[in-house]
Amino acid sequence: MAQDIPGTMLLDPDVIDDPYPFYRRLHAEAPVWRVPDTEVCVISSYAYVAEATGRVDDFSSSMHHLLYRGDDGLPARLPLGDGTQILAVADPPVHTLHRKVVFPDLMARRMSDLEPEVTAVAERCIDSALRQQRVDFMPAVGNIVPITMIAQLIGFRDGDLGALLRAAFDSTALVGARLTLEQLNSLLVKSAEINAWITKQLEAYGGDSDDVLLGTIAKGILDGAMSEGDGAIILQNLLSAGGESTTSLLGNSVRILAEHPEMQQQLREDPTLVPAFLEDALRVESPFRFLARHTTHDTELGDVEIPAGTTVLLFWGAANRDPDEFDAPSEVRLDRRIPRHHLAFGRGIHNCVGAPLARLEGRTVLSVLLERTSSFRLDPDRPPQWFDSLQVRRHHSLPVVLEGR
Repeated sequence: MAQDIPGTMLLDPDVIDDPYPFYRRLHAEAPVWRVPDTEVCVISSYAYVAEATGRVDDFSSSMHHLLYRGDDGLPARLPLGDGTQILAVADPPVHTLHRKVVFPDLMARRMSDLEPEVTAVAERCIDSALRQQRVDFMPAVGNIVPITMIAQLIGFRDGDLGALLRAAFDSTALVGARLTLEQLNSLLVKSAEINAWITKQLEAYGGDSDDVLLGTIAKGILDGAMSEGDGAIILQNLLSAGGESTTSLLGNSVRILAEHPEMQQQLREDPTLVPAFLEDALRVESPFRFLARHTTHDTELGDVEIPAGTTVLLFWGAANRDPDEFDAPSEVRLDRRIPRHHLAFGRGIHNCVGAPLARLEGRTVLSVLLERTSSFRLDPDRPPQWFDSLQVRRHHSLPVVLEGR
């Protein structure tokens, strides 16, 4: 039962690489699991995760702590003061106000214009990879397309894509819970440096157009919807999420297809199935395994008492493989009755604002890759490697062998 699950399993390196046996154990024994000897609680079932996202008064999105790996192997917490209230880690009414500033530009007006640009970047990267034949998909394609598009969408000027990608990955490493306290503090310094650079980008923005997010945020600051500091953090978060989530989606999708040549061929023969594949790939390998919540008072979920001040981890990755919610939960199927029933992009008021962009990039890159190749497979001499994070499910490297048409 729950008391028999050691708390060190949460950050165990083997569990980080292959979390799914652990998730199955949580489903069976402790869908609401208070990690022993910590102030952390893990929610793994679909029903309880969905319930918690709707109880915003009990489970606040405000970030009060960063998790790190203690000397005893348990998750420990670094306090962040009274909590952060900025877009993805904000509660209403602040969240509502910030989302109204960001959402119209990011989603409504710009999305329809991006597909040709995504296609051009994808074709350039994939054609270059095909000339090499044996290539690490992540630095060749998977990392490049998302960071190129989010940097363009934000409107950064004179930004080095490599530096922006490292900044995006550093931001998600902050919440990955696998760093030591010393490593976490060092990364916080780097995060402050990229925040200062983004602030200068905001200050230097001289246009009155909101065709890019820099303009949208600058206008929101002038209108009093947010402070300059909040605007810079929102842009930093969008850079991180936009670079990280789609990078994970692309790598995970390509690895799944490399391991299943029959499905790969099925998508070549019928490209209209690519969106259905992407949705179930998102479910099976959720780019973000969890997002954190903070209990504002003593509460209860699934007959488990959760004290005030607890860091609650809503495990999308586990909920998306809950056998009580999905048939054959570990399999990618192209005929799911409701393909978007998964929680890979969150749920409720914090459903990811960048989900349409991630879907567009995923659909476009996979379509170009399938069209340009007769097959692709994992490199037998170089196995894939995962990024070391409790939160992010991303390939650090994904060597593949490409066969052109």
